[in-house]
Amino acid sequence: MERAVTGLRWHPGDASPAYLPMEIAAAARSPRSTAHVLRRSIDGARGLGTGGHVAAGDHDGHEVLGTLPPLFPEWLGDPGFAAAHDVRFPYIAGEMANGIAGTRLVIAMARADMLGFLGAGGMSLPALERAVAELSNTLAGRTNWGVNLLHAPNEPGHEDRVVDLLQQYRVPKVSASAFMDLTPAVVRCAVAGLSLDGSGAVLRRTHLFAKVSRPEVAEKFMSPAPADLLRLLVEQGAVTADEARLAERVPLATDITVEGDSGGHTDNRPLTVVLPAVLALRENLARRHGHQERIRVGAAGGLGDPAGVAAAFACGADYVVTGTINQLSVEAELSQPAKDLLAGADLADVAMAPAGDMFEYGVKVQVLRRGTLYPTRAALLYDAYRAHENLEALPAELRARIERELLRCSVDEAWEQTRAFWQDRDAGQVARAQTDGRHRMALVFRSYLGRAVRWAIDGEPGREADYQVWCGPAIGAFNRWIAGSPLADPANRTVAHIALNLLEGAAVATRAQQLRSYGIPVPRTGLHLPCHIS
Repeated sequence: MERAVTGLRWHPGDASPAYLPMEIAAAARSPRSTAHVLRRSIDGARGLGTGGHVAAGDHDGHEVLGTLPPLFPEWLGDPGFAAAHDVRFPYIAGEMANGIAGTRLVIAMARADMLGFLGAGGMSLPALERAVAELSNTLAGRTNWGVNLLHAPNEPGHEDRVVDLLQQYRVPKVSASAFMDLTPAVVRCAVAGLSLDGSGAVLRRTHLFAKVSRPEVAEKFMSPAPADLLRLLVEQGAVTADEARLAERVPLATDITVEGDSGGHTDNRPLTVVLPAVLALRENLARRHGHQERIRVGAAGGLGDPAGVAAAFACGADYVVTGTINQLSVEAELSQPAKDLLAGADLADVAMAPAGDMFEYGVKVQVLRRGTLYPTRAALLYDAYRAHENLEALPAELRARIERELLRCSVDEAWEQTRAFWQDRDAGQVARAQTDGRHRMALVFRSYLGRAVRWAIDGEPGREADYQVWCGPAIGAFNRWIAGSPLADPANRTVAHIALNLLEGAAVATRAQQLRSYGIPVPRTGLHLPCHIS
């Protein structure tokens, strides 16, 4: 007969031991309680005891194989994350572009002792400045909020102007996304304001998060800023010589968010493949560069239910980031018709479509497929761009279809509208288009892609078939999880309630797996990961 490992016995208090599957599931749903792993003497069955007391040296009670301490959602990630970013929970509501993650969402997350990023990608500079000013004033004294810096390879000047704005308002956290290589703007964002504390440690004015999906890109952000870019910035007067010297001692980013299969810009990589690779890279680079500052590595992409969040932490994530699912939150700046489409989506109701901001490069974003023709129509435009030199070269039938179904005006009228937009945003694009017919075609086609986002945000009547909603497969997991729960009611779906339920459920899923590792048959049926309104 298998002998007791500890020599201890558990004696029940108010609660009886749990040996039946439904009893075990009920006990597992309370991870905040100390759990004793038991073995019943008469048949060797394994179960769970909570409460009561444990004693040694007697033969009564139940054999104790082990004891699991209380488990709280706050403890799932790296405690250093909470300390560094003035938060209670290792959780971020990510930057949904075009202001879908707007000021209401970021403020709600900050007040819930979590972190949220403003979705600055696609916002005009005046709109972005209004939003940043509001956040700076409303959250004065807090550091648990931030703004996205989206890479703009076609508009480097715009990228620089965004960084100017972030520094003007002393934005405490910046999430850099869609970068394939480092640019002077993103380096300046991290390096400007570096200083020393009394002990000689490097202090940061801005904490840079970098969202990556490839180890080779992660390495750039986990290493010190390149010497050539630092020299350039010093020569331009963008950073001081002292700041550049300090930048040589620290990694460029403090936090690396590893993004798996997600909405928007994505490589569609499985999170469980790329996250361990970046975690291993962190350790190698720390030894190579001798960094004293520990880089935190988080997980994003495909996180739509508690089991997924628990899996990310089990893989070693220091924090988690959600995106797609937050579009269903009360605070998300997305129209109700678009939210209704998302609420009806399942795991496979997504597709890849040409990206408006990187159209000419053939870059794609993952979007909602259910209820919209956008993926098909955007692909039509990209194929036309690849096959023809300019708008005048479009075959008559194709041109008529684009005008009738997508633009709903002539291509000449579409160009006039596009020209007016770029004249205000970046007049250089207009000048180039006057002599480069292919570029003019790209700008006209990109105008449809950009407006398709706006139509979804505004709920434009008659344009439902053209809604562009960035969306990953996490939406299906989320909708399945909340079905029949209080979160199924849209009025209950605040971004904080979503976050807290995911974290609480992840703690339950983690406790269930701990118990399974002791041989306790925790049933999936009946576990009912928490989903409630507190």
